[in-house]
Amino acid sequence: MAIGVFDSGVGGLTVHRALVARLPQTDLVYLADQAKAPYGGRPGEEIVDLTRAGCERLFDLGCDLIILACNTASAIALRRLQQSWLPAYRQARGRPTNVLGIIVPTIEAATGLPWEHEAERRGDKVEQLDVLGVFSTPGTAASRVYEIEIDKRRQDVAVFSEPCPNLARMIEDGAEEDVLADAVAGHVAALARRIGRAPDRAILGCTHYEIIAPLFRAALPPGTPLIHQPGATADAVERYLERHPAFLVAGEAGTRRFLTTGKPGLQNGRVGAFWGAALRFEGV
Repeated sequence: MAIGVFDSGVGGLTVHRALVARLPQTDLVYLADQAKAPYGGRPGEEIVDLTRAGCERLFDLGCDLIILACNTASAIALRRLQQSWLPAYRQARGRPTNVLGIIVPTIEAATGLPWEHEAERRGDKVEQLDVLGVFSTPGTAASRVYEIEIDKRRQDVAVFSEPCPNLARMIEDGAEEDVLADAVAGHVAALARRIGRAPDRAILGCTHYEIIAPLFRAALPPGTPLIHQPGATADAVERYLERHPAFLVAGEAGTRRFLTTGKPGLQNGRVGAFWGAALRFEGV
């Protein structure tokens, strides 16, 4: 068994790297749908179809567990796939098969509460709100998944999302650091204007943004905590595998494959710098 990691582009490498560190013996297959990236501005039905196609490809390549390392796919497609597609596909395959996302572990990290927890509704006024900013693609922001799910669990946390329409594409294209820094500073300032002040904490709600996390730290007030999706996801996957040992029966040679639906070959220098070495993708 291998674990598949799926994203529209290179952002999911942040999650992949966290999984490598946490599960060094596990086989991992990374698939980037760069031919269709980014997903953030696409219609919902198209995102569902693209995500299902990516999962099918990874299952065909021998993966039994897939991590959607894409907030847009996790927010818009995951529940649909889990409810209306995966049960029949799993039965036809006749073996353990599942798809997990990154939003659930992120919300657990942001709230400090398990996903199953729902807050008891009270009429008392909350004296002090913890203001949480979420920087994301337009698709994730429009889904309001972070606002809805965090409000179910914590009434003392106010969530404000800032859509960043072109940021993932700029990272994919290897934009210069000063150009990226200006874009990040503009989104941080826009969010602060809407809130009336800077957020107390922030989620980088697109895995691409983790590649340029230092630019967000520089634009936010000093010491603003960032909730990191890769570490939270690796924690959740490790716990999942402990509860479902059937997924660890085989595939423990520690092999790595990096695939793309786009142009194969070396990724841009910013990706290589993040990864720590030149990174070459195979075409599929």
